[in-house]
Amino acid sequence: MKLVLGIGITGFSIARFLAKQKIAFKVADSRQQPSMFVEFSAEFPNSDISLGAWDQSILEGIDEVFISPGIAQTQPIVVWAREKNIPVISDIELFSRYVNAPVVGITGTNGKSTVTQLLGEMALASGKNTAIGGNIGKPALDCLDDNIELYVLELSSYQLDYTKHLTLFTGVVLNISPDHLDRYDSFEDYTASKLSLYQYCQHLVINLDEPLIPKKASATHFGMDMPKSNQDFGTVTCHGSCYFLKGDDVLMGVDEMQLIGEHNVANILAALTLGDQIGLDMSAMTQCIKTFKGLEHRLEWVVHQQGIDFYNDSKSTNALSTVTALKALITKHENIVLIAGGIAKDEDYNDLFKLIDQDIAGVVLIGQSAADFERGISQAQVILADSMLEAVNLAKDMINNGVVLLSPGCASFDMFNNFEHRGQVFKQTVLNDC
Repeated sequence: MKLVLGIGITGFSIARFLAKQKIAFKVADSRQQPSMFVEFSAEFPNSDISLGAWDQSILEGIDEVFISPGIAQTQPIVVWAREKNIPVISDIELFSRYVNAPVVGITGTNGKSTVTQLLGEMALASGKNTAIGGNIGKPALDCLDDNIELYVLELSSYQLDYTKHLTLFTGVVLNISPDHLDRYDSFEDYTASKLSLYQYCQHLVINLDEPLIPKKASATHFGMDMPKSNQDFGTVTCHGSCYFLKGDDVLMGVDEMQLIGEHNVANILAALTLGDQIGLDMSAMTQCIKTFKGLEHRLEWVVHQQGIDFYNDSKSTNALSTVTALKALITKHENIVLIAGGIAKDEDYNDLFKLIDQDIAGVVLIGQSAADFERGISQAQVILADSMLEAVNLAKDMINNGVVLLSPGCASFDMFNNFEHRGQVFKQTVLNDC
């Protein structure tokens, strides 16, 4: 008998897959009222479901536990299972048992969704029947199909933590910076979780600009400098213009891409390198870059209104991602008002505060961390707001022209269901004034 832990998107996906395979399972969730319980009960009316606090009796007769990534390894149910030598695995490992086409794995602290979506679109444009999923969009198990020729998966550290057996044709760790430290004993443990992806790859893709990623001569590399070999990818600036390169070959101008910011140059280099590893058509890849507008809630341009450009970067849930968004806009705009705040993570925000004091016209702070952030900012004008509506209105009043950027640098759960909900509320608030 299998045990599925967690009635959420991942648990739903695992249960659906096990039912399709006619594998017996029962389900447990520590919440008395899981958000998806009604839908789950309707689809699996005869399932054995246990709700509320777990005890060890749940594990009686269980030979394998399939776990939702949101459940920490320190949870008693995980500890009990491991003490009983019951395997605790992710949906990604289960997926790997059944997949019959090449798989690309993409992880990193920031940028993984953008690279996953762009690479998937590159593959589709190259004529490959491609599934895009994992930690973005469709769960991996929902993507399984005998007609799929390539799988492009975003993989979170949480998914990797519960994965011990996985076969990837190629993969990349884009970058590593402090995040999710509430789930890890140390930053070193978080780093090790990310780097574990490489042990599953037949062909490694490595970012030369990320110091925490060990460099390997056998890997294919990318970085912001000129490539060191004909198989590597990079950039060169010549006569004031910057170009993407493979080896010595110029692929296209950086100014031809729709995305903005140096971080997106790195994201595109990663996608190009991975695409080259799996044999995608170079002209199809560069054409995708020229038309790709990015993902919702990732430095997403919303509207130009009364001299102000509004950007939605609600996906920013850590300090580095907000710093990255600000740097991308500072190169093009003089007047920027930042809307930030939420549930701050256990990380150092000092670099963000310094950047705000040096280059930002003003800041509107929301959420649980507002007062703490206000104490960290010493030069820029700071106003606190109780709602997104108030924050947007205050931000607009702080400048006559320029940019209003929502890039919270924090988790969203104090005021919103998730970062998507936060971004949608921001956009609706802005667009309702158009």
